[in-house]
Amino acid sequence: MIRVLHTEWSDGWGGQEIRIIDEILSLQKYDVKSYLACRKDSQIFKKAQLNNIDVFTLPFKGNLDLITIVRLFFLIRKFDIDIVNTHSGKDSWVGGLAAKLSGKKFLRTRHLSNQINSSRLNFINEISDFVITTGETIRKDMIKNNRIKPEKIISIPTGPNANYFNPVKYSIEKCRTKFGIKDEEIAIGMLAVLRRFKRHDRFILSARYLIKKYPEKKFKFLIAGEGPQRINIEKLIKDNALNNNFTLLGHIDCQPEFLRSLDIFVIASDSGEGVPQSLIQALLMNTPSISTNVGSVADLFLEDNFLLVEKKSQESFNQALGKMLKNIDKEVIKTRNHIKNNFSEDVMAEKTFSLYNSILKKRVS
Repeated sequence: MIRVLHTEWSDGWGGQEIRIIDEILSLQKYDVKSYLACRKDSQIFKKAQLNNIDVFTLPFKGNLDLITIVRLFFLIRKFDIDIVNTHSGKDSWVGGLAAKLSGKKFLRTRHLSNQINSSRLNFINEISDFVITTGETIRKDMIKNNRIKPEKIISIPTGPNANYFNPVKYSIEKCRTKFGIKDEEIAIGMLAVLRRFKRHDRFILSARYLIKKYPEKKFKFLIAGEGPQRINIEKLIKDNALNNNFTLLGHIDCQPEFLRSLDIFVIASDSGEGVPQSLIQALLMNTPSISTNVGSVADLFLEDNFLLVEKKSQESFNQALGKMLKNIDKEVIKTRNHIKNNFSEDVMAEKTFSLYNSILKKRVS
């Protein structure tokens, strides 16, 4: 059996935290026993408990939090951990140092596309035994900017459950009724944590553009997700007199139904993304999609299966929505099989388990 201790200092609940839980659960069918160390009041702690994952709470107060390092050291020894898999900046320092002090393997997962400080003092990623990124762009950036050897880094995109995200399982009519979408309305939506880099402001400005550009059409704009930008998003909607056009759903646990209800799904981010889970989910659901060309989004692109737009251009985003509207009743190229065969949960789990065995080859051979 391979024993893995995951670490995460984040308090939020977004794509990164969801990936950690999903990865732990998906590897249960292999000979892997996973543990999680996180902060007491974090969302991932609650989700881990709900999923019966062995979870421990630690302070994670900083890069050199000695109390956390020592407690991780003893957890590693107590449960005979083989691999410490870190996920954020702060926990990579304490988790990585604890792994090295214990003589265990240190695996670093990098989820975001923002470039990591290239200073020689920021050496924690370099001393890892291996690095996983969630997209090819991130992998190439870390090789170029953070001195990671090409043979020590691999891209394993986050993979949703393709059986769960299967459009044939969900009635469009029932899903639209659930979210209050009328037959004559064109439903356009976002599914993302309400953070600044997700650029909900761009989505809102595009909504204003569409309403003015196509006065004969009836639109309904939906935002699913919760986060620190909620107040700012509500204010921007109000300032643009769009209260009657927007619905803020908050956090939802029925993503397939939400995506099935939409005529168009959008990602408006200008940074931070790896390969976004929500876009993979939308493509698995055959939902017509538009995304800014950010992070490793282009990894998903095949035969125009969605529209890619410039990440810094509001005009390009508006035009892409207009283009999608003109083709909304036409046959959309479906590439569900491509996504399922390359970016599903099963593929993620298989590649991760193979990597574990490769890292531990001296112990499991």
